[in-house]
Amino acid sequence: MKKLFRKIAIIGTLSGMLFGLGGCAGDLLDTSPSYSFSSSNVWTSPILARAAVMGVYNELYEKFSKNYDSPSIGIPFDAWSSVMDIDMNWKNNCFVISGSCTPSNGNVGNHYKYYYTIVYRANDVINNIDNVPEMEDNEKARLKAECKFLRAWAYYHLNVLWRGVPIYTENVESSEATKARSSEAEVWEQVLSDLTDCINEPNLPGKYAQGNSSYGRITKGAAYAFRGYAYQFMGDYAKALVDFEAIEGLGYSLYSPSNGVKGNRDFFQLFKPANEQCDEMIFSIQCVETSGMGNPRGINYGNRCTGGSAWNNYLPNPAFVEMYECADGSEFDWEKYCPGWHSMTPLARVAFFLRDGLQSGKGEWGTTEATSNYQALYNNMVSYGADMSKYLDQGNEARIRQAYEDRDPRLMQSIITPYSTYDGNQAGVGNHTWTLRWPYILDAGEPYDIRTDTNSKFYYLWRKYVTENDECTTRWVYSEDIILCRYAEILLRRAECLNELGRTSEAVAFVNKVRQRVGHVLLNDQAYPATVVSGQEDMRQRIRKEFYVELGGEDSMFFNELRWGTWYDRKFKDHSSGQVGELNTNGLMQIWGETTYKHLSVGEQIKIWPIPAKEREMNSNLTQNPGWQD
Repeated sequence: MKKLFRKIAIIGTLSGMLFGLGGCAGDLLDTSPSYSFSSSNVWTSPILARAAVMGVYNELYEKFSKNYDSPSIGIPFDAWSSVMDIDMNWKNNCFVISGSCTPSNGNVGNHYKYYYTIVYRANDVINNIDNVPEMEDNEKARLKAECKFLRAWAYYHLNVLWRGVPIYTENVESSEATKARSSEAEVWEQVLSDLTDCINEPNLPGKYAQGNSSYGRITKGAAYAFRGYAYQFMGDYAKALVDFEAIEGLGYSLYSPSNGVKGNRDFFQLFKPANEQCDEMIFSIQCVETSGMGNPRGINYGNRCTGGSAWNNYLPNPAFVEMYECADGSEFDWEKYCPGWHSMTPLARVAFFLRDGLQSGKGEWGTTEATSNYQALYNNMVSYGADMSKYLDQGNEARIRQAYEDRDPRLMQSIITPYSTYDGNQAGVGNHTWTLRWPYILDAGEPYDIRTDTNSKFYYLWRKYVTENDECTTRWVYSEDIILCRYAEILLRRAECLNELGRTSEAVAFVNKVRQRVGHVLLNDQAYPATVVSGQEDMRQRIRKEFYVELGGEDSMFFNELRWGTWYDRKFKDHSSGQVGELNTNGLMQIWGETTYKHLSVGEQIKIWPIPAKEREMNSNLTQNPGWQD
């Protein structure tokens, strides 16, 4: 299994020689790879030609799997969305939310260069592979189709972020890369053209079976998905729907071995290595337990009790967590579980999240000095501002835990919530079960609290993508694949298309397929009034919420928020009404709504990124996007 990306690891040095993985010095549009072999030699050898194709695939890994040592490129897209925020220590790595986005910002240029590197490498294959001798025509056609997909994938992202960029489908030298920007519509047409060629290529399979040596390569399933994405971004819901419907006929389906039995853990198990090649996966980056080839999200989404000692760089936003419905389909409201919540300040609400026994000294910490230490913690919370009249010395933990247990099952299968347990692995302790408690006391012995990088703060932590026990005992080598597209998202996109086309009643069935998998109450269940859909706009908001709770943390939501036109508002604006109990949704927050830092915006022009200043210096034909000054 995973032979494709083992091949990438094996030929990493070779593709580095072929394509100059470090890039050309001072050149953002990386069109001049430093060949150790001449171009003519590359395309006279099937082995070297296949290595060139692997060099295009390798760039996917550079973006999604190396975010621990390349934060300018590797920050998860969903950290830019309203789903999650970046830990205080890392936030300055993200120009999008730190107020540092300018045309001359190096990270803006790095992203531009990254996507054009894929474009150039793909062009080199597309325009030369037909010349390779001793290679079967069907293999040439398949490899060309794979590279057309990867070129389309790059242009898709360039167009979403910059809304019109130069189109290069030919091989050009750096000095010749002087095209003007094509319009947004023209770039979409290029994306559609490449993906249509993939779909029409008979040598490109619809799907690879689990364990196939080619698993991880591009398929018709991925091409249909991303062509549908493009149509949807363009607002052509009818054409998008046709593409999404075609995927079902290729053999993809939801992973649901328990068939939706209430209380099942199918959603949680979906993100485990054992199921990474199940029929739900349409496009994923394969990771292996090899240094430099692992999935770092198991570490960066984790905590200090993960994989020896991991990090919690990316933290679920409390407003996102509050989107998960109650078990009866009604909207979550803290007042139901914590009376007085809406009239309290965030600091006062801390009382609801405190561990049992602080007042009596009868908590989990079973040491001789426990009573005095608990009393000290109690006094600290009083000084902090907690309204201790709301505190239950015995039962505080059970009360707050109920607020999470009485919810859509995907919540606790995606997020480590207060007073839930986590089976981790920690240096010096090994496999053990820890609990997320507040205030933190001790993790290396009783009471085995989850330790984080931020023990003086109390945040939600990810469970999705995070390793358990000894699944990952060496950091950065977790084998779980990084999912870029799965069938559940296609079902939700089908629902969205149907609803936008006025076929709301049909859309309900596709949302219900996703909800049924986790055993959550279905829409339009007459026994639960909150589930009854009242019309197209109501269904539109329900579908969008379903996207969040199903796909949060998987790098889909940033692009969906841009597509819906909701991103800037959700990320940067404070939606509180000014009343005491309202939650500020802008910035990294502790669970009760206390802000650690606010996101900083340079202005609404950031909805469309600036063309890098250095690119415009090298190419005078490039015009700048509105609102940006070089």
